[in-house]
Amino acid sequence: MSTKELLIDSFRAALSAADPLQIVPNHLPNPPDRTKGRTIVVGAGKAAAAMAKAVEQHWPEDRPLEGLVITRYAHSYSGAEALKRIRVVEAGHPVPDESGERAAREILHLVQSAGRDDLVLALISGGGSSLLALPAEDVSMLDLKTVTRDLLRCGAPIQEMNVVRKHLSAIQGGRLAAASRAKVLALIISDVTGDDPSSVASGPTAPDPSTFQDALEILNRYRIMPPVSVARHLSKGARGEVAESLKASDALFQRVENRVIATAHQSLSRAAAFFQHRGVTPMVLGDSVTGEAREVAKVYAALARQIRQHHHPLKPPVALISGGECTVTIAPESDGRGGRCTEFLLSLAIELEGVEHVSAIACDTDGIDGSEQNAGAVLMHDSLARARAAGLNAKSLLMANDAFGFFSGLGDTVTTGPTRTNVNDYRAILVS
Repeated sequence: MSTKELLIDSFRAALSAADPLQIVPNHLPNPPDRTKGRTIVVGAGKAAAAMAKAVEQHWPEDRPLEGLVITRYAHSYSGAEALKRIRVVEAGHPVPDESGERAAREILHLVQSAGRDDLVLALISGGGSSLLALPAEDVSMLDLKTVTRDLLRCGAPIQEMNVVRKHLSAIQGGRLAAASRAKVLALIISDVTGDDPSSVASGPTAPDPSTFQDALEILNRYRIMPPVSVARHLSKGARGEVAESLKASDALFQRVENRVIATAHQSLSRAAAFFQHRGVTPMVLGDSVTGEAREVAKVYAALARQIRQHHHPLKPPVALISGGECTVTIAPESDGRGGRCTEFLLSLAIELEGVEHVSAIACDTDGIDGSEQNAGAVLMHDSLARARAAGLNAKSLLMANDAFGFFSGLGDTVTTGPTRTNVNDYRAILVS
């Protein structure tokens, strides 16, 4: 097995630990009494279609089952694989759109129709913040799109982005659970550091500890001038003129369970076992790594250099494995292509120039890294030399946020297509 194949297979191992078709069946509840209640399935996220498919495959045929979930464009099933009992709608990500708004409104109406003997089964995964896009009554979809784009460009962590989005939503921040009289079970595939249900898809069924004032402070911190409707709505909320998101003390959460069923930690552990089985010592550096991708790469490069040159703290071969969600602050007027995984790798390549026998992979577990259709890329020991031969300037491309241009020029991007799951980023640095 080549080094490139080893790295890509380690990513596949990590993905297998987050496969909804394998995970969801173990967490399905008993159906309601067939003479009294129905089961209403709702949900949103990049894993929503696969989660709903798992429900359909394992739900008794003689028990009522209906519902609607929203996933990203090109992430649903078609033909013979299409779902039969649960509708799947595709919508915009990472910027919300009108398709998501219409479907979110329908989901809210479905949940409102549930009776006390029914069960609402919510399937929640990363990406749901933009997909489940139902703005508050006095906020327009256009303005929600604008503030979302501004937050994406400024490099705000996903948790902070979601604080703002929860306070501009009519369905997130626990509001979906509050709309139901029925028992609610939310099965959650986490894509956030810390695996807090209130942050995954902006917590439609979870209590929210943040406030309108927190949302305003986040916009101020990143010097974002929001549209008038957004600023007005948040200010009214901070003054107590608009109801806050739902809090843990609310009695409604006595009939709501939020259950996290897949995490980045589980995927990193599966990858560590993969490397261990192949004679490579794994060192898991954490599942909650955040910060600017290019800066995180500098720290990891220093550790890889230490191991390669001094065999400390471990003797090679070693795999440095990590997860989490780094950020990329887009340079003004940048027209670069790529995402946080490829930007991490390009910065790592520059920092490791001259260090032999170090290679790496960085991929987003949803199969899409940033603006293009690749999951990420692999960095080989000779990537910089091949880039120079091809006329690619690594430092210039990094400054332009064009890591995709670098790795696609070398033929070293990794393309999986939609994985229909999402437990954040996967990174592995192999020190041989």
